[in-house]
Amino acid sequence: MTNRIRKLATVTLVLLVAFACAAQQVPTKTGGVKLAPYKTMTLKNGMTVLLMEQHKVPLVSVNYIVRSGTVIDPAGKEGLASLTAGLLRKGTKTRTADQISESLDFIGASYAASASLDYSSGRAEFLKKDAVNGLDIVADLLMNPAFPEPEVKKMLAQRIDSIKSGKDQAQRVISEYYYSYLFGAHPYGRPTNGDEKSLASITRDDVLKFHAAAYVPANTILAVVGDFNTAEMEKMITDHFGGWTSTMKPAPFTVPAPKPATGKHLLLVDKPDSTQTYYMVGSVGVSRSNPDRVGIEVVNVLFGGRFTSLINSALRIKNGLTYGAWSDFDMRKAAGPFFISTYTRNATTEKALDMTLDVLHQFHEKGITQEDLNSAKAYIKGTLPPEMLETSDQLAAVLTQLHFYGEPDSEINDYYAKVDALTLADAKRIISTYYPEDNLTFVLIGKASEIGPVVKKYAPDMKTKSITEVGF
Repeated sequence: MTNRIRKLATVTLVLLVAFACAAQQVPTKTGGVKLAPYKTMTLKNGMTVLLMEQHKVPLVSVNYIVRSGTVIDPAGKEGLASLTAGLLRKGTKTRTADQISESLDFIGASYAASASLDYSSGRAEFLKKDAVNGLDIVADLLMNPAFPEPEVKKMLAQRIDSIKSGKDQAQRVISEYYYSYLFGAHPYGRPTNGDEKSLASITRDDVLKFHAAAYVPANTILAVVGDFNTAEMEKMITDHFGGWTSTMKPAPFTVPAPKPATGKHLLLVDKPDSTQTYYMVGSVGVSRSNPDRVGIEVVNVLFGGRFTSLINSALRIKNGLTYGAWSDFDMRKAAGPFFISTYTRNATTEKALDMTLDVLHQFHEKGITQEDLNSAKAYIKGTLPPEMLETSDQLAAVLTQLHFYGEPDSEINDYYAKVDALTLADAKRIISTYYPEDNLTFVLIGKASEIGPVVKKYAPDMKTKSITEVGF
């Protein structure tokens, strides 16, 4: 079988597993979506392993989390965690980058790694018959990366160029400016991929030290979901990862609670050639451990979480001020951001912002109806399986995240029940508690000479910076 045919076979299987798992996860009258049984084990070296059998198709999905993300990047070297993750497949002690690609290609496997603020992660998929070879590659990439100097320099140059070019497209960088301005010196204010200055200061030695401190077995959670026998997979995992040792203690993982935003503050990022204004408005939101998490998700569907939401209806559907407007709560280990985000023409910037704030105000004043709440519940329950539990790859990711955030299986198994239990009184309290009107942070990217005079009314504390300045 040629490599191309192998790839086509793998793609076909991924599509099949999507349909198969979707059928398996259809909500029932009594229980809604339920996670299949799985085994949790800890290797002698401290590595956590989660094994879930899924026998619909001969495919195995692997997902891992390393408890070290951007939040532990050293000051002035933001982007180090992300760079380290990106370099894993650029060479190991026994394989060059080309050989890694050839090994993956030969068995029709996929592999990708990245870093977020809370953690670094990776994923791989391969056929059941190639499980030994697939695990061998994953183990090699995690345990034995060589970080060749030319590859480090090449990726650093590429990322610096990407940040510079990204500033030519406001939609690519607006969130980085927003997070930086909202969180300030807090770790959540750091750019995940770094900036022009921080990346330029990173060396191969920094990458080696980060990997040695963070990528240790006791700091790693590995989930395997797919067509295998649990006892046999347990042995394969032990064979491949049991010999992974480290003299380093796991890098400490603590995220301090961000300070609540108080008052109104506005940052205008001047982009003189811009014909549109991109903006985000919001505040510090909630963490994944917040007891109102599910209720917030349901309520936000109505405010800004779907096409027919209040924000999108007002700004796009009824008034044509934008092609899309939305809101979200990014729930992290500590309280992440809440934001409303959209864009509009320079000439309609004031109108769009006024309307955004009016929709927020009316949300507080008028609240929602029982019909609205029922609609949001149906929407949430209709989209949960496709978003989270459709494929073995997604299931593996869910398992690692549940374990990383210290959440029980009931987060999934009882999700529908929690959605159904939400009352109008609960929704009213959530709107009052988590949708701020007085404590708001505004970040806009646009033509300052044109929109500056009209946006200064939104906050007594207004700052302006050029998009050509280094950093965010």
